Amino acid sequence: MKTSFVKIVLFVCAVLSLTGCKKDETLKNLNVAAVQTLYEPVDNKSVVLKASATASVYFEWEPALSEDGTLTMYQVAFDKVGGDFSKPLFVVTADGNGANSHATITHKQINKIAAMAGILSSETGKMIWTVISSKGVNPKIGAKSNTLEVTRLAGFADMPASVYLTGEATEKGADLSKAVAMKSVSDGVFEIYTQLTAGKTYNFTDANAGTPRQFYTDSKAVLLEGTTGSTVATTGVYRINLDFSIGASTITQVTKVEFFFCPLNVFQFSLDYVANGVWTAKSKPITFKQESWGRDQRYKFRMSTLDATGATVYEWWGAPASLDSTPTGLDSYYYLLLVDGDQWNNKFKFAAEMDKALVDMSVIMSPNGAYTHSVVKVGVQ
Repeated sequence: MKTSFVKIVLFVCAVLSLTGCKKDETLKNLNVAAVQTLYEPVDNKSVVLKASATASVYFEWEPALSEDGTLTMYQVAFDKVGGDFSKPLFVVTADGNGANSHATITHKQINKIAAMAGILSSETGKMIWTVISSKGVNPKIGAKSNTLEVTRLAGFADMPASVYLTGEATEKGADLSKAVAMKSVSDGVFEIYTQLTAGKTYNFTDANAGTPRQFYTDSKAVLLEGTTGSTVATTGVYRINLDFSIGASTITQVTKVEFFFCPLNVFQFSLDYVANGVWTAKSKPITFKQESWGRDQRYKFRMSTLDATGATVYEWWGAPASLDSTPTGLDSYYYLLLVDGDQWNNKFKFAAEMDKALVDMSVIMSPNGAYTHSVVKVGVQ
């Protein structure tokens, strides 16, 4: 958050060395006034935070005057009620890399700041905010502060750095030492593809040894800390996504993974779930399609999942739109991304040797690395 100001200070030092201006005169030109008026959010505004990644609060204030009439930089500062902002809980650089007299701050950011202010998960509390104006030196705390009332998300202030899946319902059983590390998707968000057994329990931990913290999901998909076990109604393969920043989970059943051959616009075969987030098809025939311009070898994958109502939802997995070549020899060529379902977009291409061959093909949604796939020639037709 303070990087922009550090850059400004370095720039000012460079100007001083080049111009030879007197120290007192230069510092005088760097003086700015404190922000006098805060527009939004109004004092004592109440905000119920939402889990949406796009939800945000708009902050705006009256621009501060500077002695030389040039650009002023701003930061929104937060503190506990009764604080004086001498050591703010958190500062957020204004929009435009600090140059604008407004800032857009996401609900997830505000949720973290509210936790620093001592407001507990799912509870309502107050904190204060103001604006710090500066030119990189002599920062001025706003002349006024507003109170912001926040109802926090059901998240965790102390989010685990690692999360493991364990329990009788899991592929590895209840032996904690065999618990499977989930994939870290982003800060506080973890994911795994795995098989779960109905009628047995599973839970999450922050370590696979000792006496770790334990977590579970309730019937409303709320992520909670405790030893209570979670269950599924149907034995099957699931994608589990946990977001500790908002205390939420998404458990999605995966019913099928299919190979889609673009030239024929058909699903030629399904891949069977093996274990550890891997689906495999053995000794499958691959034959390119003859076109006037050559042999067409484009392909991608479709995953079938069930939504909360039990309806089937399709997810397409393919290549970046920029990829338009046969295998490059790099592992990254095979990385899988969520893409659209167009027949031709975001496709992979087989290596020439796969034409009229028998192949072993795997879709690998392992928590240990990038989501990817493999194609291995094992014979000829």
